[in-house]
Amino acid sequence: MNLLIRNAKKDDWDEIKYIYEAGISTGLATFETKAPTTYEQWILKAHSECTLIAHNENKIFGWCKITPISDRSAYSGVGEVSVYVHPKAQGKGVGNILFKNLISISEAQGFWTLQASIFSENNSSIYLHKKNGFREVGFREKIGKLNGKWIDNVLLERRSSIIGLEEDS
Repeated sequence: MNLLIRNAKKDDWDEIKYIYEAGISTGLATFETKAPTTYEQWILKAHSECTLIAHNENKIFGWCKITPISDRSAYSGVGEVSVYVHPKAQGKGVGNILFKNLISISEAQGFWTLQASIFSENNSSIYLHKKNGFREVGFREKIGKLNGKWIDNVLLERRSSIIGLEEDS
């Protein structure tokens, strides 16, 4: 699949929302039960340079974004990752291409740690993250309920090999 990667923009919202809603409908991707109604709500807390889409011939096949985990300056280089792939494009390398670009851009933007909290049953997402340098750092049992069912989360993180290594004087 020949894909191009670029920053998401407001005109992409209908396709982004469709992909997000498809992920929500699996019951494996998020505790959210509906997508935001507007692009502005969806991107509100996201880092704009680290909000990407994978597209080909005006069709979006996936998106990813980083949301800073805190406003505190000590955590300025730590972000939570979200990656969603169109149902018809899953298993075709879209998530991997998005991740490779997101990691590079995130490091250029000063992120030294990327983290993810993934439903323990979402094996394909856990595999994708580990394939891109994430490691399992924890497990949260029954962290939240989705449709009346308790869900466990696997915590993963990826530390940059080029950002955050320098020692402070």
